[in-house]
Amino acid sequence: MSLKETIEAELKNALRSGDETRKTALRSIIAGVKLAAVDKRQGLDDADVLAVINKEIKSQREALADAEKANRPDLTAKAQATSAILESFLPRQLSRDEVAAQVSAAIAEVGAAVPGDMGKVMKVLQPRLKGLADGKTVSDLVRELLAGKA
Repeated sequence: MSLKETIEAELKNALRSGDETRKTALRSIIAGVKLAAVDKRQGLDDADVLAVINKEIKSQREALADAEKANRPDLTAKAQATSAILESFLPRQLSRDEVAAQVSAAIAEVGAAVPGDMGKVMKVLQPRLKGLADGKTVSDLVRELLAGKA
């Protein structure tokens, strides 16, 4: 069963149970998947669906930040609940230590020594860590480790 089919099955369950938050979150994923499929002009594989889910999570994090800034606990709770539902469809994320080990290995592999080599390191890391770690975390670690070498 593909990830898209799993999400559609979960939507049916949410509709039956009357879980409004889950229903809304799953519908946003399905809408994003349909839009991405139209843009791509073909079906999407699980990696593409994960990219849509990550995009939705990022959107929820921005909504959460805005709700906190506006001092709206109702919207904050809604954004947190939606994010938790969306994150349940992602594969297990690597810890910061696991990402740091991957970054160190990539730095050694490409022979990076100065912060200017960050692009070379990221080029190697992005395919390896796609969907397994947040891109901002990866880039921050690369920057820290390269700055420590300089």
